Amino acid sequence: MAENIYINGSLVPRSKARISVFDHGFLYGYGLFETMRAYDENIFLLDRHVARLTKSAKSIGINLAGIDLKKACRDTLTANALQSARVRLTVSHGDSAEFPWLEAGNRPTVVVTAREYQPYSPQVYGRGFKAGISSYRRSRYSSLSGIKSTNYLVNVLARREATLDGLDESMLLNEDSYITEGSTSNVFFVKSSGLMTPPLESGILPGITRALVMEIAGTLGINVAEENVSSADLQHFEEAFLTSSMMEIMPLVAVKQQNGKVIAIGSGKPGEITRRLVSAYKERVKKETRI
Repeated sequence: MAENIYINGSLVPRSKARISVFDHGFLYGYGLFETMRAYDENIFLLDRHVARLTKSAKSIGINLAGIDLKKACRDTLTANALQSARVRLTVSHGDSAEFPWLEAGNRPTVVVTAREYQPYSPQVYGRGFKAGISSYRRSRYSSLSGIKSTNYLVNVLARREATLDGLDESMLLNEDSYITEGSTSNVFFVKSSGLMTPPLESGILPGITRALVMEIAGTLGINVAEENVSSADLQHFEEAFLTSSMMEIMPLVAVKQQNGKVIAIGSGKPGEITRRLVSAYKERVKKETRI
C-alpha cells in the first residue's frame, strides 16, 4: 500500500507530497512538531500532544485557528491502514518570500505522516540503555527550551555524538552543569525516597510521557520530586530510566562521563521501580487505546 501524507487539508501519495522552498520551517526552522505513537489504530495521548503544540504555536506566532489537527492525525493514520505507527505532526509558519517578522497572519503549513513503527525488542528493554554526557548544552534561561521546534539541531548533534561513541542516548547539561534531558527523552532517577526528575526550569521540554509517568507514579504511591541532578550524583541512584512517546519507559543502566569514566546506575541492570512503572504504563496504554 502506498504511503499517504496529509498536507494542508489533503491526503496525497508520498511521491506527490511537496512543500514550498520558501516555507519558513525549511528556511528558518520556524515550526513545531509532535511525535506520537499509535497502538491498535488509536493515537495515544493525542489530546495532550495537540494541546502542547497549540500552546507553543500561539507563543511563537503561528496561527492554527480553524485547523482540526486531531482529525488530520487520525485521518492520516486511517489512510495508511496502520495499527502500530509513528505519527508525526509538523506545523510551520508557512510559505512566504518575506522574512517571518514582516508578514502577519501567514497561513501555516501543516504536515502529518504515519509510518509503521517497530518497537525496541524485549532484549533491549532487558539490558537497558547506556548514555553519554553530551558536549552540547541546554539553556535554562531560554524560553525556547520548553518548545518542541523544528530547529532541532542541538538534539540531532547530541544524539550523533552518542551514536558515534557506541551509546544509545546522550544526556545534555545546562549552564549550571545539571542534567536536563536526553536528546530525545526525559530522564528519571530512583532513590529509596522515590523518583527524581529535572525540573522544567532547568531547561527541559515538558514531555508528554514524562507527565504521564509522574501521574502513574502517584497512583502507585511512589513519591516524585523535581530536583536538579548533577553527573556526580549518578553513583548514588539505585535506578534510572528514560521516557518518550515512542520508547515509553526505557531503563538507563550506565552513563559515560565526558572524561570517559562510565558510571553504572545501581546494579547496572533495570530495577524493580522501573519495572513497576513499565507495567503500569502498558496497562494505561491498553485502557486508552483498546476501545
